[in-house]
Amino acid sequence: MNVAPRRPARAGDDLTSNGDDLLSIGEFAARARLSPKALRLYDRLGLLTPAHVDEVSGYRYYRPGQIERARTVALLRRLDMPLAAIAEVVELDGERAARSLDGYWAGVEERFAEQRTLARYLRGRLSGRNAELYATFEVRTVDVPEQYVISETRHVRGGELSAWIGASAERLERAAEECGGIAAPPFVVYHAEVTEESDGPAESCVPVVDVGAARAWAARQGRGSDVRVRVEPAHRLAYTRITKAQVSYPQIIAAFDAVEAWVAGQGLALAGPCREVYFADWTRTGPDDQVCDVAFPVVQVFPGG
Repeated sequence: MNVAPRRPARAGDDLTSNGDDLLSIGEFAARARLSPKALRLYDRLGLLTPAHVDEVSGYRYYRPGQIERARTVALLRRLDMPLAAIAEVVELDGERAARSLDGYWAGVEERFAEQRTLARYLRGRLSGRNAELYATFEVRTVDVPEQYVISETRHVRGGELSAWIGASAERLERAAEECGGIAAPPFVVYHAEVTEESDGPAESCVPVVDVGAARAWAARQGRGSDVRVRVEPAHRLAYTRITKAQVSYPQIIAAFDAVEAWVAGQGLALAGPCREVYFADWTRTGPDDQVCDVAFPVVQVFPGG
């Protein structure tokens, strides 16, 4: 069936006739509880395209059925959701859109928990009450037996660290399945400072059961690989247990500082680089769940020694 092309709308045309039921941008803005300026922005970004744009005047017209989408966009913006994320959410169906929002909000709550921890740490530093801050961390010691580990060492900066830790642990844990299994919680050793200005290196380690199988696995990685098998000698650790929110830099610095201060007050000395021991499943924990031990190897300082 051939349909004759319609003449573009002109200023003064009756756009509600012939079933069009179109609203001017001003009318639509009032009903959607948005400003015309916001609607023009959402149009440019592809979040809310007008049903019709007059080719002569450039006037934008919307259908009443677009009001719900417009209000949804506005509400998502009030959650500080980035416009790119909003564009994805509004294109999903009801259940998938809700799940996408859940994922975004979980990230917001995690960041808020991290910021709350950081604010508490900075408040203590700025006020000179570091001792009070350190008192919130309970420091203990534990004796760790000798163990064999498969490890991956990498120069990384602060912004790359979290992703590398997760990826390296996943690679090493898969490899550990060929080495008799995982013998103890994975840990990361910092052989030098890791910040935005300093790149370590850091060493991701997974203790394994079968050292022979581990050596065979390492040999198969070939020359130039940054993985190896080594002995982790028996040692004593001074540690404090922290939550997922506290793991992020620079919040985690408060935990390291607290352990160092405790060690100095107990007549102990640091005997090796600091480390993080991850004993919980990261993917199944929330911001307030304990996931990690911040630790230093220590030795007793004898009087006159």
